[in-house]
Amino acid sequence: MKGGVSQVITLILAFFAVVVKPGQAVTCGQVDAALVPCISYLTGHGDIPSAACCSGVKAVKGMAQTTADKRACCNCVKAAANKYADLKDAAAQSLPTKCGVQMDIPISRSVNCDK
Repeated sequence: MKGGVSQVITLILAFFAVVVKPGQAVTCGQVDAALVPCISYLTGHGDIPSAACCSGVKAVKGMAQTTADKRACCNCVKAAANKYADLKDAAAQSLPTKCGVQMDIPISRSVNCDK
């Protein structure tokens, strides 16, 4: 029960953190909050991403509307990926597809976000 309450609180905080007002730049805090539910899947502790994870992936896609936003999201995702030594590259690359989201932002430690 304690873990369930914690997850609900995390989801609520992530929801409020990912709401981006028009004209405001995307922050890594927003991207990180959206993708926190994906860490278990990305580190090999699950065969499929959770619904909360996929909601976060969709939220990141929604944040990345302009070229500048896409570049910012890419750099944030790259920085976050590099924080986890046990991140599974195959899981990261398959995440958008497994969530049914077509993203222009790769989830990778080595992507060049300026392209």
